[in-house]
Amino acid sequence: MKQFRFTWMLFSAAAVFLTSCNGGGKKTDKDTAMEADNAGVNVEPASNTIINTPQSMMTAVHKVANFAKWKASYDAHDSMRLANQIHSYIIGRGVQDSNMVLVVVKVGDMDKAKAFAKDASLKMAMQKGGVTGTPSFSFITITFQDTSPVDTDIRSRVTFQVKDWDTWLKAFEEGKQNRLDNGIIVRAYGHDVDDNHKVVVVTAQTDTAKANAYWNSDVRKNRMVAAGVIGEPERFVYRLTHRY
Repeated sequence: MKQFRFTWMLFSAAAVFLTSCNGGGKKTDKDTAMEADNAGVNVEPASNTIINTPQSMMTAVHKVANFAKWKASYDAHDSMRLANQIHSYIIGRGVQDSNMVLVVVKVGDMDKAKAFAKDASLKMAMQKGGVTGTPSFSFITITFQDTSPVDTDIRSRVTFQVKDWDTWLKAFEEGKQNRLDNGIIVRAYGHDVDDNHKVVVVTAQTDTAKANAYWNSDVRKNRMVAAGVIGEPERFVYRLTHRY
């Protein structure tokens, strides 16, 4: 009987020791994951929504006679784009004129993309789709993207020239809080693939009234002068309608 009691005391002490000494009483990541798994909860690491890896893109802005007809034609010619290493990304429709369309595609080979933009087959496909007028193509390197969700589908695409990319970028980053205070969230920026003096910036508008007031303010104009912006930017405000 004494031997049984002694053995039981040793077993109990060992159990208490093992229970209390796991990492000094702290749960490990493995323990937390196991507990969450047992509770039916999937634990996933937080994803980084900021992309700083340069991305080659091509954009096209044009007017269509009928958006639905054009969209069906656009989707039907996806194989033509893929054959040239061009991948659909987003489509937007103008806020002031919904038949003004912005198409943004990701590019795997910029030389092929430039040749594709001039190809007679693309021109014919666009005409069949109801594109009117002459499309405006841009070939750009996007150096910053924010892919986090925002509660608005209103976007603004601004293009302009600067005296020096680095000087502009420094001044632009310093104005982040000012933009946020006026309902403007930067979604992407970059420059022409062959000339970093030609800049493009895409923003989301969470408060269009504040954003419009800011764009017309002396504060914004003074910031542009200090950043070395040349002339007045060209702005296209659109509604994001499709994302691939």
